[in-house]
Parts: sequence; C-alpha cells; structure tokens
Amino acid sequence: MRILVVEDDQKIADLIRAGLEPEGYAVDHALDGGEGLETALEGRHDLIILDLMLPTVDGLDLLQKIRESGIDCFVIVLTARGAIEDRVRGLGMGADEYMAKPFSIVELVARVRARFRRVTDPGLAQSVGPFRLDLKQRTVHRDGAPVELTPREFQLFAYFMEQPDQVLTRAMIAERVWGYQFDTGTNVIDVYVNYLRRKLERSKERFLISVRGVGYVFRPTDCSDVEN
Repeated sequence: MRILVVEDDQKIADLIRAGLEPEGYAVDHALDGGEGLETALEGRHDLIILDLMLPTVDGLDLLQKIRESGIDCFVIVLTARGAIEDRVRGLGMGADEYMAKPFSIVELVARVRARFRRVTDPGLAQSVGPFRLDLKQRTVHRDGAPVELTPREFQLFAYFMEQPDQVLTRAMIAERVWGYQFDTGTNVIDVYVNYLRRKLERSKERFLISVRGVGYVFRPTDCSDVEN
C-alpha cells in the first residue's frame, strides 16, 4: 500500500513516516500544496494524509482539485484547524476522516491500519456468481474479464461481495465504506452504486437491487432484468 503525506512541517512528516514504514507501507512526502497536488494527480496512492495550511496551494483547494479530477483514494485530513466548521467543510469537500493537531501517531497509524486491514490478507479472494474479487491484488473480474474500478468503487463492491443476498442499509454502507455516519441529505451512495451498475451489469441486468427506503441487496446468482 502506498501513502502520500502532504505536510510542510518536516518534523511532523518524519514522525508520520517513522510510524507508517515499520507497518510495511510505502510513504511519499510532499512539502507544499503544489507538489502534493502534482503527486496526488498521478493516481498512485491508496491513501493521502493531508495538512490544510500549506504553502503554494491550500489543503482544501488541493482536496477539491483531486476529487474533481476523479482521484478517489482515502483522505485523512491532519491539521491545526480543529473548529467544527473546519471539519464540516473538509468532510464536505471530500475528506474521509479528520484529525486535529496535536495528534497521536499511534492513533493515526491505527486508523491507517484499519483502512487497509481487509486488503493485506493474501487469502482474501472470493468468487460470487460471475464475479471474482481479489482483495490483495485489488482486482475484479467478471466472467474472467477484468473490470476497472476506482478505489472507492472497489471498497463498495467488496462489501457487497461479502454479503450476497443480504440487505445492506445506507447507514451500514456509509459506515463501512466511507467511515462516517450516514447523512440523509446526501445521495453519494446511490451515485456510487450507479457507477458499479454501469461497469458490472449488462443490458437490463440488475445484480445491485434497490430496497426502497432502506438500501441495496447484491443478488449475483439470480439477477433481475427489471430496472430498479
């Protein structure tokens, strides 16, 4: 797993690197927002740890630009801006978690480890219906053909693959895939389910079935041809 740290304080960056590298993570460091944006847009990283008060490009502007570009990796904001309005703004612009400085390196490493826990076990590969998902290689195949998914799409589909034929509520999906409580005012889950439908389903198939007012159920062995 490769992590990008965008932090203008070299001592803090060194502390984060010292905490993560012994865990087996590859850590890249950018000292300012411009370098961080350029590096993030390469799309090589599974997770970004992002300071907000950065020279050249502000952290929130950087976050907005990478989300607009389609970069979908997990982002932990790590900043001295700890006010509630700052947290709300950061999460609203695409951050997945928010940690205020001063922070515990032990907690930060634990949060990173939790995000990657399911993809570091080499035995975690499974087949359901026409689909095969490999959590170590982070690949998905349908009928033997590869399907290209973004990191977030992969996380969402991996959760569905774990629970075939089980109704997953929006609250369950939000907590598992996005790491926060479900906001009834957002349609982000529905948007990402539609992304998966376009990539995984054919013609009028429905493997990902809406349960009105509740969430979704994944039925790969008995797909419906009804649009829902």
